[in-house]
Formats: sequence, structure tokens, C-alpha cells
Amino acid sequence: MNDSKKNVIIIGGLGNGSVIAAAIRDANRRGYNEWQAVGYLNDRIIKGDSIEGLPVLGSLDDIQYFTCKGYYFIYTIYRIDGQNYRIELFKRLNIPEEQLAVFIHPAAYIADNVHIGFGTVVMPNVSISPGTTIGKCCLIMVNATIGHNNKIGAHCHFAAQSCLGAYLNIGDGVHIGLNATVRENLTLGKYSALGMGAVLLNDIKEYEIWAGVPAKFLRNSKREFECLPIDHTSGH
Repeated sequence: MNDSKKNVIIIGGLGNGSVIAAAIRDANRRGYNEWQAVGYLNDRIIKGDSIEGLPVLGSLDDIQYFTCKGYYFIYTIYRIDGQNYRIELFKRLNIPEEQLAVFIHPAAYIADNVHIGFGTVVMPNVSISPGTTIGKCCLIMVNATIGHNNKIGAHCHFAAQSCLGAYLNIGDGVHIGLNATVRENLTLGKYSALGMGAVLLNDIKEYEIWAGVPAKFLRNSKREFECLPIDHTSGH
């Protein structure tokens, strides 16, 4: 292993996984050398093949081997429907918290009293204002803006250019879509989602999906994934 950088394996593939790997390489080119992306764990692509230049090192069944070898991990397998099941998959991997990589791209702004949990990724041009707390394994994608004094749970996904106001209470597993906007002083229940381009003016209950301008209830997220074998191959 490279002694000058901590080697991180991305759990996932094309999509969230590949763009995060690219951001880590960009950070290295800028002289930020804490992390080095070395490959993927993916159940669909054969070991030895590659995803945009990085090798597939094995499947999720190999997680224990790489954990014992001292590698770090970033988990990227999320989706709107069945989010709770994807989080359950993560829990089954039993990765020690101290081996969950916190990657913050050097082009991001993070206020000095923001708390970021284990395994969270902060991509380029993100802005996170003071007093905000972010749980573990969140993905905050490029150009997202998060206001001050928010309480954000674990395993949340904030898509590119999403914009969140202040004093929000956001549960675990929440998804905010591309270019969506959330007004201040709202509560978003766990596993809820806001569609791309939406403008949210009201609270969202657990498992609800809202969309539109202004955003309105669309449907509840599907839960039949709880009864099916886990497909842990997607990068989203």
C-alpha cells in the first residue's frame, strides 16, 4: 500500500462511485494527498475489469479481506426506492467506522464548526454553513449548498446544485434531487425524497416522495425491495 496516501475502495460503480473517484484524482492533482482511490467492489463487474480506469478488486463478499488489510471505504449504493434496504446492506458489511473515508474536496467550503460523520463525501464547489451537523455516509455532490444550523441524518444524498436552507431537520436516507431547493425550518422524514428541480415549502413525512414547483406529494417510495434479494451493483 502507498504510505503517503490512505487507500480507499469505492463500494459501487458507474454513477456516484465513478464521479467520486474522479474527484479524488482531481484532488490529488491539486496537491491534496490524504486519499488515493484504488478501485471498486462491485457484484456485477468481474474482478480484474475496470470502471473508468480503476480496477474492480472484487465483490462485496470480499469486504472482510480488504477491511483486514487496512483499506478505507466509501459507500455509494443508494436509490430513491428501497433506500432503507440499501442502508441495511451497508450495515451488513460491518465496516468499522474508523475505516469509512471522509473525503472533502479542496474546492469545497466547510465552515469551521460543521460536524461531518464518518464516510461522508463532500464534492467540489459545495458550501456548508456554520452549525450544521451531517451524519455518516452522506454524499454531497458538486455545487450543492447547505445552509446553517441544520441537523442531517446518515446516508443522505444531496444531488448536484441542490440548495438547502437553514434550521432543517433531515432524517436518515433522504434524497434531494438535482437543482432542488428546500426552504428553511422544515422537517424531512427518513427515506423521503424530493424530485429534481423541485421547490419544497412544506414538511415531508417518512417515505414520501415530493416533486414540482411548489413541491407536492407524488407518491410513497416503494418498499417491495425489502422482500427481494439485494441488488448491490448500482452506483446510485
